[in-house]
Amino acid sequence: MIRIEGIAAFVAVVEAGSVSEAARRLRLSKSVVSERLAELEKSLGGMLLHRTTRKLTLTEDGTVFLGRAARIVREIEEAAADMAERRGTLSGPIRIAAPVTFGRMHLGPALYPFLAEHPEIELTLDIDDRRVDAASDGYDAIIRNGPIADSRLVAWKLAHSRRLLCASPDYLARQGIPSSLADLNSHRGIFYTNRGVADWRFQTFDGAIVVRAKLALGINNGDMLRDAAIAGLGIALLPAFIAGPAIREGRLAEIDVGHKPEAEFIYMAHPEGRNPSAKLRAIADHLKKSFGDPPYWDPVG
Repeated sequence: MIRIEGIAAFVAVVEAGSVSEAARRLRLSKSVVSERLAELEKSLGGMLLHRTTRKLTLTEDGTVFLGRAARIVREIEEAAADMAERRGTLSGPIRIAAPVTFGRMHLGPALYPFLAEHPEIELTLDIDDRRVDAASDGYDAIIRNGPIADSRLVAWKLAHSRRLLCASPDYLARQGIPSSLADLNSHRGIFYTNRGVADWRFQTFDGAIVVRAKLALGINNGDMLRDAAIAGLGIALLPAFIAGPAIREGRLAEIDVGHKPEAEFIYMAHPEGRNPSAKLRAIADHLKKSFGDPPYWDPVG
């Protein structure tokens, strides 16, 4: 007999990339996950995964079985959630990925009261600045700042996200205050490397223009990007949700070069073709209300 626990273990191992990570996500021991996987293969009469000391890869049978197995697991989870929602309860597991700095500064404080109000929701929040694949990595949704380029995702806007060109008062006193896009070419820039060093895009009457200042520092973390600007290393193009407090405190100054950076948003996105659960919609609605319009973090509202 094929047991649903074995199917769930198999899907989790494939999505996680390892038995250890799958065990962590399922909150089971590694040995239990391995036993369930072995029992499933015995029931099916074939190997689903090639195992080596370094990685797991799908067999031909595993590749064929995976699609239906994943649908079975999702449908059972959705059916259980539907039953709970019929009783007026939001419950069950949900997995969301979000960026580090936004998660620490704004997402966490917004989510904590929601989770306290709905204690039967089992949220796993993965905080990581890397661009995860929501579908293949097994996330119910991702939260990101900026454009959503993946056509396989359905995006909901949670809040506007202005980006502000800013530097420390000390840097501007030493190097001068740029007043045009052309002036930026002679300044030192601090860039967020997860978006590339050419992400200074501004809106003009002739369309978007990319400006490339001299590289002073490339970094893949928003907190350190802000701190480097405060330390006077150069100019940074920072989201208002990161730069806002430092601007209000006078540690950073916003720079006006006559053109605004391209508009962006805070998004929640879920894989296309997957019916979002009521609890995911409830989380999105709660976050929109918590962030406000305009968002509370914007230094000028």
